[in-house]
Amino acid sequence: MVDIKLWFATALLGVLATAVMDVGSLLLHRIAGTPLPNYTMVGRWIGHMPAGRLRHAAIAAAPAVRGERALGWAVHYLTGVVFAAVLLTLVGPDWLRAPTFAPAMLVGLATVAAPFLLMQPCMGAGIAARRTPDPATARRRSLINHGLFGLGLYVAGHAVRWLLRL
Repeated sequence: MVDIKLWFATALLGVLATAVMDVGSLLLHRIAGTPLPNYTMVGRWIGHMPAGRLRHAAIAAAPAVRGERALGWAVHYLTGVVFAAVLLTLVGPDWLRAPTFAPAMLVGLATVAAPFLLMQPCMGAGIAARRTPDPATARRRSLINHGLFGLGLYVAGHAVRWLLRL
């Protein structure tokens, strides 16, 4: 596969997989009342980084930053692209010619390490949300969302294969 085509395929894979995750989250919200992820707080967290602030006692209590909602959503989708690149690095770009479920789901579920070990601690929730009012529910929601992302990688892999005629 030509490098520019692979870059485009990777970006498309990540964006589509993230969109599947978001649609799944929205469906769970409508059907079961599951709270939606709040990417505005991700934007606030990222928005404080240029001033040298990585860790917060409680990100919701930190001052708002301009454009935090848009920044949070952009980072959410960019992260999906990076994780798609991780999948293709691990299994090789030929996976796009015949996507299989197991690697997509394994990578999707493994990506839960990012919120558990980096984002949640830095945003004041502790490792794996241990400082939240209901850590078990927060962990379950994270695992479900990242499982949806893994499913999204698989579905998006087939869509990319079809769209780019790989």
